[in-house]
This record gives sequence, C-alpha cells and structure tokens, in this order.
Amino acid sequence: MSELITEKTLAEYEAFVQSSPKGNFAQSHLWAKQKPMWQWKAIGVRGDDGQLRGTLALLIRQVPGLPYTLMYGCRGPVCDPADQATIRELLQGAKLLAKECRAYVLKLDPDIPSSNTQFRDFMLGQGFRLKEGGKNFEAIQPRYVFRLDVEGKTEDELMAGFHQKWRYNIRLAQRKGVEVRICGKEMVPDFARLMLETGVRDGFVTRQPEYFANMLDNLGEHCRLYMAFYEGEPIAGTLAIHYGDKVWYLYGASSNEHRNLMPNYLLQWRMIQWAVETGCRVYDFRGISGDLSEDNPLYGLYKFKKGFGGEFTEFVGEMDLVLNRPVYFAVEHGTNLLKEVRKRAYLRKNRK
Repeated sequence: MSELITEKTLAEYEAFVQSSPKGNFAQSHLWAKQKPMWQWKAIGVRGDDGQLRGTLALLIRQVPGLPYTLMYGCRGPVCDPADQATIRELLQGAKLLAKECRAYVLKLDPDIPSSNTQFRDFMLGQGFRLKEGGKNFEAIQPRYVFRLDVEGKTEDELMAGFHQKWRYNIRLAQRKGVEVRICGKEMVPDFARLMLETGVRDGFVTRQPEYFANMLDNLGEHCRLYMAFYEGEPIAGTLAIHYGDKVWYLYGASSNEHRNLMPNYLLQWRMIQWAVETGCRVYDFRGISGDLSEDNPLYGLYKFKKGFGGEFTEFVGEMDLVLNRPVYFAVEHGTNLLKEVRKRAYLRKNRK
C-alpha cells in the first residue's frame, strides 16, 4: 500500500533517499525548489516494520494550452531494483496520482544500468515503453555517463588510477598558478558568462545566471560553485552537487583563453576530493555520448572524462507509461520540434 509523502513525513523521506544506494538529488525535495514551475509530489511504500522501503518523487507540469499534465519521476524510483513488489506498489500510487492530475504520461529514467534486463523486462511488463533515442543527449537526462568508484579509496590511490597525462595536467595547472576556490553567489555572473562562452563554442543552450544562483540557495550545503582563477581572473568553473553517497559534476564552463593552463583538470580533481572527504561511494562525471567513435564531435568529452579512470555506464533509458495516446503523440512530437527550433535560434543569436 502506497502513501503520499506529507510535511509530517518529509524529513523521514529525505533521510531514506539520502541513505539509499539508488538515492539521487533529483529525487530530493530540495531539487523541487529548483523547479518552481512544477508541482512536486512523492509516494512512499513501507515494509512490515513500518519503515520506508521505496519512494518515488514526481514533478508535475501543466501542458500549455491543454487540460493535461506531464508527470516525471527523474531518476526514480528509489528502492532495491529487484524488489518488484515495492516497485509495483509505487507505480500503483503514481497511477492514482496521475488520474487526479490528468497526466497523459508517467515518465521515468531510472538509475539502473542497461545490463539489468530483469528490471527492464519487469517495467515493460507493467506497460512502460522504452523511448527510442540517439546516443548523444536527446533524452531529458543523459543515458550514458562516466562514474568513478571512490568508496574507501585515498586521494593517492585515485590519482594513481588517472591516465599519466591527466596527472601531469593537474600538476601543470597548479605549477602555472591556477587557483581553485569554492565561491558563493557573488561569482555567479562570471560563471554564467563562462557558460555562455562555452555553450556558443560547443553548440549547446545554457541557463540564465538566476538559475545557478537559485541552485546555490535551494541546495545549500549540498551544492558548490568551484571557480578557477589565473592572476585573479576567473577562467573556468563548475557546479557540483553532493547528496547521499554521490557527488555529481553538473555544469562546467571555461574561457576560450588560458585553456593551455588546464584549469578543467584541476577543477575535476577538486570535486573528486570533495567526494572523498564526504565518504562518497561514487563520483559521477555525468553525460557523455554513447557513440564512442573518434569522428563523433562529442568524442573529446568522452576522452576527457575517461582519462580520470571512471567506468562507462549506460542506464536503462527513458521509460514512458502512456496514459493518453493522442495527447502523448501530439505533445512529444511537438516538443521535439520546438526544442530544435529554440536551440538554433539561441545559437544564432549568441554567435553574433
């Protein structure tokens, strides 16, 4: 039997998500504050001992111009992936909520590796369909990531696992006088400027400065803005999140100048050190392309993250439980077209 998480049980919910190996910052109520245009609801299932044994947080948003909503459980559910009884109860609770909210789809992208065919087949048996997509960044969350196992390892042991050239670049940045600092909101304008510079250079849409400032407020001690300086000038930066047993590298930016000083290598090392200091199990480099051919424009990103000795990880992918087929078809196809139009317009504007 599932239950809705209330203000009374919210602290218990947060403690459970943080303690679970499948916990994710996107399943936290803190992350809901970062998405004010979405309504946040969470479902819990208890065991015979009365303790939570599974949860699923859902973001719900009205479809513009239509009396329907999109229901999205980013990186959920949070439970033992082999516990099919709990997952079934969580999904039943989500379906009841979907009926109340007139959701046309329940969308999930679980933190489950693609090798777990038992989980995939179970979800398909529950009516979900695996959403087809390419091998780059077509989904809401990246399907392919690099993850570094940091559990129980010292900094020296981790450094020894890096490619020799990566160790050299970290030390080069330090020798050349690159300094990395943990900064507050006062540096957000500089970080956002570097993000824009990076987005135009690499061809992706970036966020407004307010988004990054709000993240520091909403996640508090769970979020850090790292900035790299050379002779007092900010030349690169990253945003990282620590939640539960993981640290995620969420955003990264660098200037077109001073790239020869290798600030990005030193920034990664500082974030990995945060994961070690907080006793984490995983440092997550986040998205890469699933197309590992050297002629892929995204191959450089893969090569950069691979050099830190992590493991290429493919998740099971985006899963949709379609609740209203006509609306699903209309919204999904319209959304993809709109995204592409907006991206092209954005890049044209900022390249001028």
